[in-house]
Amino acid sequence: MDYPKKVLHWIDDRETEPQRGKFFDKYDPATGEKLTEVAGGTAEDAEKAIGGVHRGYERWRKIPVLDRAKILRQAALLIQERKEELAEVIAQECGKSKKDARSEIEAAVECGFFFAGEGQRYNGVVLPSGADRRTISLIRQSMGVGALITPFNNPAAGIAWKLFPALLCGNAVVIKAHEYTPYTPVLYAKIFREAGVPADVISVVQGSGSGVGAPLIADRNVKFVSFTGSVETARFILKETANRLAKVLIEAGGKNPFVVCDDADLNRAVEWAVKSAFVDAGQRCAAASRIIVMNTIYDDFLRLFLEKVKQLRAGTNDTDDFGAIISEPRLNAILKAVNSAVSRGAELLSGGNRVDRPGYFMEPTVISSVSPDDDISQSELFGPVVCIYRAKYFSEAVMLAKSSPFRLTAAIHTKNMDRAQEFINEFQGGVVRVNGPTHGSEPHVPFGGLGISGNGWREPGFAALDFYSEWKQVSIDYHSTREF
Repeated sequence: MDYPKKVLHWIDDRETEPQRGKFFDKYDPATGEKLTEVAGGTAEDAEKAIGGVHRGYERWRKIPVLDRAKILRQAALLIQERKEELAEVIAQECGKSKKDARSEIEAAVECGFFFAGEGQRYNGVVLPSGADRRTISLIRQSMGVGALITPFNNPAAGIAWKLFPALLCGNAVVIKAHEYTPYTPVLYAKIFREAGVPADVISVVQGSGSGVGAPLIADRNVKFVSFTGSVETARFILKETANRLAKVLIEAGGKNPFVVCDDADLNRAVEWAVKSAFVDAGQRCAAASRIIVMNTIYDDFLRLFLEKVKQLRAGTNDTDDFGAIISEPRLNAILKAVNSAVSRGAELLSGGNRVDRPGYFMEPTVISSVSPDDDISQSELFGPVVCIYRAKYFSEAVMLAKSSPFRLTAAIHTKNMDRAQEFINEFQGGVVRVNGPTHGSEPHVPFGGLGISGNGWREPGFAALDFYSEWKQVSIDYHSTREF
């Protein structure tokens, strides 16, 4: 399909111009050329969007959950049917291959099927009572209007993780589109409307965080906020919503460790380490950015790892390994962080440069001889950069893995299940994988982190229902006048 020359809001069941008439430019990461103009949303646009879905919520919440689930299943089928159209849009917005775009769309479809199935077992709880002739139960209830603030790196999956459970639970939502991937949520809104979601249940607002995001989350009619993005923005959202005690889900990234023990299957460990470090050009919250290798196998691992890294190719063809950095400012920030680390004494083993071609591509970069306390060891770069560390003992490897305030995912490679179990117990994070990658959570599995990676809520999977609904206790006393 032809990408639209202007990307507008989706409010009142149609594409809508920004009320102040302002637009900003969106560039194609693969070429560096202007792709489109995007509506510059403001508080007025946010208010209009919230008002619309507030009306739609009252209709949607009264539809039985089984009927809502059928509509969501139809939405998943339509996403599947329009996979190529969505893949083309996502590939242009993100600067990635259509192969990778199709893969995330397939994950979004599976997510949709999962939550459609959850509608058939929208469980409550029956509890015993100490009182005679009393029944006590817990039932789920919707919350109202919510704000879904979505990431740019995997827009199809990132929206699906939030939108399907939010709607299943009977809520209405305003999606704050990411500035870098503005049209994907508009397509979603159209698809869900075609599937049978009533008018004014989904709105999409475009614009910056300060322009439209801040007034969106500040509105007292917004009962919950689901956010995936940076730690700084997460802290802002928590502070802005604290006074009204809004329900907030945070997923704020990671600095994920990948531990290789001296008894690991070396070839398997190298394969998964490369994939974990450079998936989506490192623009994945679950990417491995810290590789910790035990001393006796360090040299062999590093040799094999660097051989594979130097074979990687950045580009948008289906045969390429990863795509572009999402924007030029982001690319420049990553390059600056690498150069700063080298100036402080880090050793650049591979990469570290912009790829000599149009667009915002960066070489896969490997750094060693860096302190675990250095800024590049502690900050999430969200790029194709990995630091590698040498550990003398297993206990030191565990200590290094735990040295980051981010606690999202971790992986350990070992044939010793005692070591694996100790690592599982010691790493206090959201995900631990044994002999696999740090990334790749399946659509039915709850995902999230601890520390500055998240605040305890999980999505997708069954646990997402606990965020997107509230429990209501129902107690019924039976006082029969009939004598037996």
